[in-house]
Amino acid sequence: MSISTLRIMNIAADGMTAQRQKMDAVSQNIANAETTRTEAGGPYRRQRIVFSEAKNRETFQSELQSARLQLRRTREGHGAVVRGGGVAARGAKPAVNADTKTDPPDKVRLVFDPSHPDADENGYVKMPDIDIITEMVDLMSATRAYEANMTTVEAAKGMVDKALDI
Repeated sequence: MSISTLRIMNIAADGMTAQRQKMDAVSQNIANAETTRTEAGGPYRRQRIVFSEAKNRETFQSELQSARLQLRRTREGHGAVVRGGGVAARGAKPAVNADTKTDPPDKVRLVFDPSHPDADENGYVKMPDIDIITEMVDLMSATRAYEANMTTVEAAKGMVDKALDI
């Protein structure tokens, strides 16, 4: 398996991990959509996952040095091209960052229910500001992105299998 195939699989795996994190957060949000009391006090606060490009890239010069092809003699008159330590060989770093953001404490929905144990003196209950429809759309989006990354892994595995058949 070549280094570039491993890199493809690593990038897709990073994407799958990030999307799984998003699915976990959405599941938490749906499960706690009616939670009015938490250990921290007040209603549950919605969790969001924000994706960003990982800023752990090497400088252009160091990447060029690590990717430089070298010629190695195998026998008299023959040569083999060998890649000097690529990114995957040095230990791949995540291609995407998935950071958890929490809604501010004042972002709540007031529901009139004087019989609720957490109702204030006016009969209003502070509920989490979670819209189930939005959460379901986020969950479907994360699921589709996860499946796309899985398809990338399967395609890379298929290429390796075909290469081994030759």
